[in-house]
Amino acid sequence: MADETKPSSGDSAGLSNGGLVSHKSGRVHSDAVKDLLSLGVCERCIFRLVSVESFDSDLSSVSTSTLRSWLESGDEEAGSRICIVCLGILQLVFSDGKQTDCVSDYAAKVAELVKQEGHEFDSFGLEVSVPSILVDNERAVLLYLKGKYKSEGWVEGEKISVKDALKVLLLDPLQALLGAKSDTSSFHIRLTYSKASDEAQGASETTHERKKRKTDEENGLTCMSQNSFEKVYEPCILSLHCNKMPIFFSGRYFKYSRNVSQTRWIIDDERMGEASVEEIIGGNILPACLGDSYKFHAAGREDIDVRMLGSGRPFLIEVQNSRKCPSQQSLTEIEEKINNSEKKLVGVKDLKFIGSQCWAMMREGEAEKQKQYAALVWTSRPLEEKDINSVSSMKELKILQKTPVRVLHRRSPLERERTIHWMKVEKIKGSSHYFLLHLCTQAGTYIKEFVHGDLGRTTPSMGSILGCRAEIIQLDVTDVKMGDS
Repeated sequence: MADETKPSSGDSAGLSNGGLVSHKSGRVHSDAVKDLLSLGVCERCIFRLVSVESFDSDLSSVSTSTLRSWLESGDEEAGSRICIVCLGILQLVFSDGKQTDCVSDYAAKVAELVKQEGHEFDSFGLEVSVPSILVDNERAVLLYLKGKYKSEGWVEGEKISVKDALKVLLLDPLQALLGAKSDTSSFHIRLTYSKASDEAQGASETTHERKKRKTDEENGLTCMSQNSFEKVYEPCILSLHCNKMPIFFSGRYFKYSRNVSQTRWIIDDERMGEASVEEIIGGNILPACLGDSYKFHAAGREDIDVRMLGSGRPFLIEVQNSRKCPSQQSLTEIEEKINNSEKKLVGVKDLKFIGSQCWAMMREGEAEKQKQYAALVWTSRPLEEKDINSVSSMKELKILQKTPVRVLHRRSPLERERTIHWMKVEKIKGSSHYFLLHLCTQAGTYIKEFVHGDLGRTTPSMGSILGCRAEIIQLDVTDVKMGDS
């Protein structure tokens, strides 16, 4: 709307039938306008609550002073007062108390704050949060209007909320200033308005008046007086926060050390293990994304003293509020950095960016996965050839496992049926009491307990099958098969 000057009486301004003032943005009831201005309601809230036409984006290019002239208000002091309904939000008052006369100037300040956050985006969603007291304020004013103008049709019309009105005003200029479109984006700009202290704010209604209004509503009485409202001395405080929906990276990791946990492990303020897979991988990806934090997800886990070898274990890194998405070349460089580290505690392969649907895919595959192990086993008697043949011939062996003693303090005491799909015994040259047990099992099988029996809580066990005591010395995971992989 290029021309903000007040329309002449020969144009579209002036009084029409029913006491409606006409102007370029619609028609409002002249007496209601005067009443609301005297109460301390701002110009934009008046257009929301009293205008016959809908509140639209045409008002975004119109200054507050022009709106005041359309409403034929000669009260210059009214423009400096804080609105008793929106508490300064639609008056475009910043927390420092400075009020801008133009929506474009306010949008420019918001856009500058967004740019300072450093996000990369080509679309955005705008969210607005306002104090709950605004609903009470507006309800009180509407009750006052209904009591005085109950015969007028516009009183019962649907009113646009303060937060939706602010979106109407800001969306178009923000799209132009940010060079991005507004839609259901993964990037959100959130404007949060909180009210100042009760003493400074003043309430649009006193506590006594609020209780009386609620009692009146229950009794069907809706008439309120001008004395029901108090002045507001400070505007709402604005805080801006930008947030990007999480982005995901997938891959497979290897753990070469028996002193590295999968995730950060702290007991009584003391770190367990030399490092963690989570910190090594996540600590390298997070800086490349300029994100706030990350979460590590894996298809199962191994104990700290168990190595993860073979094809590696599938994992996801979920980065919160990333400001950029690294290229595949950057991810390859991260992979090489981890793999070429001096200590070589952890390795990574197939690191790549992946959509959020990967989480569901990973969970589906996890339920179907099979895991392969290599266990160094000691037996109390020498292993014979018939033992090797007997164990190696077993297929789809069903076992029952009660929750292991070592994890009873943090797991429910349940009994689970698991399947050992196949086993193969590899003799160790020069030793008849030690052998390598290769086996493929159903996900969720406790391998250590399958070997030593866990005081009879796993049946059958390798010890019961061989008829002697069996202990596991070392364990490696050699493959994790997900679904059809």
